[in-house]
Amino acid sequence: MEYLSPAVVGSIAALVVIILVAATMGLFGGNQMPVDGKTALITGASEGMGLSVATQLAAKGANVIIVSRSVAKLEVALKTVQAAAKNPEKQKFHYIAADVSKPSYATPVLEEATTWNDGKAVDVVWCIAGTSTPELFVDMSMESLRRQMDINFYGTTEMSQAILKQWAAPDAPVDKEPKHLIMTTSVVAFYTIPGYAPYAPSKWAIRGLADTLSQEVMLYPQNIKVHVVFPGTILSPGFQNENLTKPEITKILEADDPKQTPDEVARTSIRGLENGDYYVTVNWLGNLMRLGSLGGAFRNNWLVDILGAWLVAIVWIFIQPDLHGKIRKFGKKNGHPSTYKARAE
Repeated sequence: MEYLSPAVVGSIAALVVIILVAATMGLFGGNQMPVDGKTALITGASEGMGLSVATQLAAKGANVIIVSRSVAKLEVALKTVQAAAKNPEKQKFHYIAADVSKPSYATPVLEEATTWNDGKAVDVVWCIAGTSTPELFVDMSMESLRRQMDINFYGTTEMSQAILKQWAAPDAPVDKEPKHLIMTTSVVAFYTIPGYAPYAPSKWAIRGLADTLSQEVMLYPQNIKVHVVFPGTILSPGFQNENLTKPEITKILEADDPKQTPDEVARTSIRGLENGDYYVTVNWLGNLMRLGSLGGAFRNNWLVDILGAWLVAIVWIFIQPDLHGKIRKFGKKNGHPSTYKARAE
C-alpha cells in the first residue's frame, strides 16, 4: 500500500484540528439551552458562583428564582440579579428562603416557585448550594462528613427528585424544548487528593446520581436533559472558609490548579450548557480530568472525547508519580500527621 503524500497528511491533520476546535467551541448545533423568556431556579444563589449564574442568566433574558438560607443575603442578591436583566420590563425575579440540608425542603420551594410562575413548572433547575470543610480523614468528625453530605448530596437529590416528579408526571406537557436539571459537583469527583475525605464522597455521589438519572429520564415522553458541572477552585467566600481547615498537604497539591472568579466559572459553565454538554468543565485541568474518567458516562462529543482520553492516559504517566512524590516527601519531612494540628497552634 502506498504511503499518503505529505500534502494529504497535512490536509487530514488540518481537517481534524478544525473539527476539534469547532466541536470544542460549540460551533455545531447552536444554543442547546436558550433561556430568554424561560424561568430558572437556582439554589445557593445568594453569593459566589450561584449569584454569578443567576446574574448571567438574567442578562440572557431568564426569569430567575434564587434560593438560599439567609433572607438578608437574598434581598441584596436579588437587586444584583434584577440590575442585570436583559428586558427589565418583561422579566420577573423572586427569592425563596430555604435550607437545602433539611429533609423535604424541595417540594415547598417548587410549589411556591410554580405559583409565582403563573402555575407553570420552572424550565431550568440548577443546584449549586454546597459547602466544603477539608480535613484529613483521621482528624475529621463524622458529623462534618454528614453535614457536607446533607448539603451537597442530599440537597441536590431532594431538589432533583421533586422537580422530576413535576416534569415527568403523566399529565406534564411534552414540549419540543427540553427542561434542564443541572447538578453542581466538583473536579474532586474525577480525582481526589488527601484532605477531601469529608467532602469528596458527597461530590462523587452527585456524579453517580446524575449518571443514573441521565438514563432514567429517557423512559419518559417528556424532553428532559440532565447535566453535571464540575468547577475547580472558585475565588469565593466558600473558598476562604474551606482554607481555614484545609491541611497543608492539600494546599501544596492544588497550588498550581487554575483559580477562577465566580463570574468566570458561571460564564464557562453556561457556555458548556449552551453547547449541549453533559459533563461541563470550566478550565483546561477540569477537562483533562473529565477525559480521564468518563467510563460509561455520556460523551459531550465522541470524536473530541475519544482522542482526548487517549492523550490523558499518557499524561497520567507523568502526573500521578509527581502527586504521589509530593505526598511522600511531605510525610517524611513533617512526621506523623497526628502532630500537624499541635504544631499549627
